[in-house]
Amino acid sequence: VQLQASGGGLVQAGGSLRVSCAVSGRSFSGYVLGWFRQGPKKEREFVASIWWSSGVTYYADSAKGRFTISRDVAKKTVWLQMNSLTPEDTAIYYCTADTRLRPGDSNWQYWGQGTQVTVSS
Repeated sequence: VQLQASGGGLVQAGGSLRVSCAVSGRSFSGYVLGWFRQGPKKEREFVASIWWSSGVTYYADSAKGRFTISRDVAKKTVWLQMNSLTPEDTAIYYCTADTRLRPGDSNWQYWGQGTQVTVSS
């Protein structure tokens, strides 16, 4: 199984960025795909998730109203559109997958390598 995250970069506060996760290696039917992030000197935290088959989404409070998670089953890709970014959003963003939605637990089954997002003030 591979989860290949990409699209990170440097953006000014108030700006937008979209990160992508290309998935491969198995059928993800029955799986939930998620994004976690880990900022400097911070614990890894849940950001958003989407069930692969149904498209049902779930967001952390910090992401609600600013971030949108989506997926394309045919393209085997999950995106995280991030708007109104602040320096507090600076982190490495990781793509993850599991059969259970556990926002409070970072011990998901599959992890990608992460992509760096830096928001300048």
